Amino acid sequence: MDDSQLIEACKKKDRDAQKKLYEMYAPKMMGVCLRYCHNNETAWDLLHDGFFRVFTRIGSYSGKGSFEGWLRRIFVNLAIENYRYERKKNQVMTDIEQIESDDLDFLDDDSYNIGDITHEELLEMIRQLPKSYRTIFNLFVFEDMSHKEIGKMLGINESTSRSQYSRARAILRKKINAVLKNK
Repeated sequence: MDDSQLIEACKKKDRDAQKKLYEMYAPKMMGVCLRYCHNNETAWDLLHDGFFRVFTRIGSYSGKGSFEGWLRRIFVNLAIENYRYERKKNQVMTDIEQIESDDLDFLDDDSYNIGDITHEELLEMIRQLPKSYRTIFNLFVFEDMSHKEIGKMLGINESTSRSQYSRARAILRKKINAVLKNK
């Protein structure tokens, strides 16, 4: 069964097809969820919520464009909704001034090779970023969104998006340099 047949079967609510689609795309979509979440439990919740959304909305997939791209957009949007919900629930967004100045004094040593960092180590470093920084970093780097788009999506100023992205990069560089120094 090719992708188009699998998608058509899912549109008809075929449980076997839904299971195959889940098994085919869950690992990639879990990667998307993990980039936006601070812990595995929340990522798993987003993964399951995302596939529920996929299966209830698969009828709206027209077949134009990449199915994986359509799928990915659902998961990114869900992660953004979760971010907004958590932000409203906690009424707290990490303020740039709350980050200690020494968090920005990262080492910048060209003698290290970034290739020595594993994918898992890098993912964990991204997950340790403050939530607002992590979200903006992921949207800019992995979803290729502009700061203007990010600002509009998150309800923040474009300049806030730029500065938080810059701070996220600085924090990541510091973490990367610390890990590489110990290798």
